[in-house]
Amino acid sequence: MRSYLPALLGLLSLASVQAAEPPGSHDPETLPRYPQAEIAVFKEGDAVERIYPLGPIRRISNQLRYERKVDVQGRQTAVTYLLPSGHSATEAFDFARQALLAQGAEPLYWCQGRDCGSSSLWANTVFGNPILYGSDDEQAYLLLRLASPRQDSLLALYSITRGNRRAYLHAEQLDASAPLGDLLPNAATLLRELRASGTLTLQQATGEPEAPWLELLAQTLRTDTSLRVAIAGPAAERWREALVEAGVRSARLELDETPSERLRLTWLR
Repeated sequence: MRSYLPALLGLLSLASVQAAEPPGSHDPETLPRYPQAEIAVFKEGDAVERIYPLGPIRRISNQLRYERKVDVQGRQTAVTYLLPSGHSATEAFDFARQALLAQGAEPLYWCQGRDCGSSSLWANTVFGNPILYGSDDEQAYLLLRLASPRQDSLLALYSITRGNRRAYLHAEQLDASAPLGDLLPNAATLLRELRASGTLTLQQATGEPEAPWLELLAQTLRTDTSLRVAIAGPAAERWREALVEAGVRSARLELDETPSERLRLTWLR
């Protein structure tokens, strides 16, 4: 006789997890849940006003100072996940980052470890969630702009490992009530993404080289002068010429004939 015990135990386990989660809680629409993660904190609301850092943060005269930031108001879904034992915050962060990039989301600011500053500031001031306070060395933050037709939505990720070794991933999706306009990442974020993924797609660069993006891309490539890339996409040859004029050595830039609707750089290792 066939045993249904494994399936029954699986259903009971799932039910116990769901019962422990806050009533009415759910995942953000665009973010798949890390396997076996549980929702520990959930908030949702309309007309929520948020400030998301686009650069380093620090406290001066008891006030939080932003190098760059974006002020936005709209509908927010905020979820804090407790990660399963034996799985690191870094694993869940990378899982979420890769899932969002696969949907065409664009990274705006990415920091890791002590480059992010104090975990206390992120937990208590940026996110208002003390459960996110942990080791400065074991934190990561990423702000992304979602792909069209949700280009006026932001998704913030923050991962942390606490002193008791419990790991958490916090995610906030905010659908802005007004157009976000132009939002440029910084060079360090583009370089980090290129190194992490091996490719870098600029979702907003669909045509001829334009000054803001050209300057940003040139700065990115000048930050690591050993990096060689292949350029694909519309007007790839003109992008290459413009980058050479901006001071990037031509030997570091190759053309990639692979079709791409957006400007794409591939790391030549």
